[in-house]
Amino acid sequence: MTTAEDAVALDWRTAPGKPATARVPAFADIDGACAWLTERLPELTAALHEHGALYLRGLPVRTVADFGRVRDVLVPERTPYREKATPRSSFGDDVFSSTDLPPSQSIRMHNENSYTLTFPRALLFGCLVAPAEQGATPVADVRKVLANVPPGLAEKMRAQGWLLHRSYSDYISTDWKTAFATEDPADVERYCAENRIAHAWQEDGNLRTSQLRPGTIRHPDTGEEVWFNHLVFWNEWALDEELRDTLVDEFGRDGLPFNTSFGDGTPLTRADLDALQEAYDRATVREQWQVGDVMLVDNILTAHGRDPFRGDRKIVVAMGNPIGIEECRPSVRPAARFA
Repeated sequence: MTTAEDAVALDWRTAPGKPATARVPAFADIDGACAWLTERLPELTAALHEHGALYLRGLPVRTVADFGRVRDVLVPERTPYREKATPRSSFGDDVFSSTDLPPSQSIRMHNENSYTLTFPRALLFGCLVAPAEQGATPVADVRKVLANVPPGLAEKMRAQGWLLHRSYSDYISTDWKTAFATEDPADVERYCAENRIAHAWQEDGNLRTSQLRPGTIRHPDTGEEVWFNHLVFWNEWALDEELRDTLVDEFGRDGLPFNTSFGDGTPLTRADLDALQEAYDRATVREQWQVGDVMLVDNILTAHGRDPFRGDRKIVVAMGNPIGIEECRPSVRPAARFA
């Protein structure tokens, strides 16, 4: 039953440096919480368009099953994880760990699967175990990021897009069998052809790919232009300097697990990356996780990352409401292209 307290509009707190956050009413169980969330969907959708990410505090989410119930309300249509790039654990029912990268490693801001032709429109994060120190999932409104990008770089990305270069290996990155979820090279070739990815098999049996993707797109509902790419996240200058030098010396730039460039193949300079990182930093907000917290993210309007942490941490994620790139009026048409 909905009480008078439940009927009051959610109070979204928007303190400086914090994402839009609301504390939900107390519920006896997950059934009551899901019924309440279902009633609130129109309000949540409107708030998501405004803020890009919504932090809900106080839900009775304690298990993967609880999180899956909330996911089915907020993100009902599921999106498979394509072109796998970073390690995740599957907990079943299309619920995954947010990442399995080492706790000491920060993860730069990015929009999930910005390099695929179909990507999740919505992400849902949930906290089952809160870290003792740090470990937030920071978010950045990419409308603000675009406004912060130096005009010359922004126009270059609008006009040219960006290239993602990947070298798959058993030794220093994800191997192609894991990334494409197959052991048959013909399946890989078919996927690449269907998804506008240039590919080349190496003498050692490993694979290299390259794909042109737009630097900006428009939100299908609001029409707003947003900065939507992995240009910074996977660029060589984003690596630790010593690691970068070692990998470049050993494998060359073409052999790096990931690298990015502008759409015409021009490499980013360190100054380019620093300017773009500053644009993200100025738009980034964060909230420390508490058990039961859930964060709903519009993946088109908002980039996300991860802060390093100490102690146990179990943040789960689900991806859904898939959308095709062509529905988002890309600034550059995706194409299979080597630089």
